[in-house]
Amino acid sequence: MNGNPLYHWIVLAVSTALMLPVPVAILAGWTPPWLRKRQAGLRLRAYGILCIYGFMLANGLPRIADASFEAVMVFMIVGLGLTAAAAALFLLSARKDSGTRTAGTVEPREG
Repeated sequence: MNGNPLYHWIVLAVSTALMLPVPVAILAGWTPPWLRKRQAGLRLRAYGILCIYGFMLANGLPRIADASFEAVMVFMIVGLGLTAAAAALFLLSARKDSGTRTAGTVEPREG
């Protein structure tokens, strides 16, 4: 069931290199140039990406360790919880961004 651990190591290494630096830098205070217009929900978005990374860890590490079927299933359920948390954080960040965009606009007057 667990497959070849080499494939899981490769996926974890690539995901660590691609997914981890930007949210950690955002939480440290750096803002990427392509996200400077949407800063209201930036920290929530960074936490959401970290939840997705946690999902990858929860699915990969037990398989690398050749854990039992029950342990793999428990970690898969934890991973699904992290995915749900990421979705909630992304929705909250979008809501926070839309709230700041509409708050600064001026409605045209009638008459």
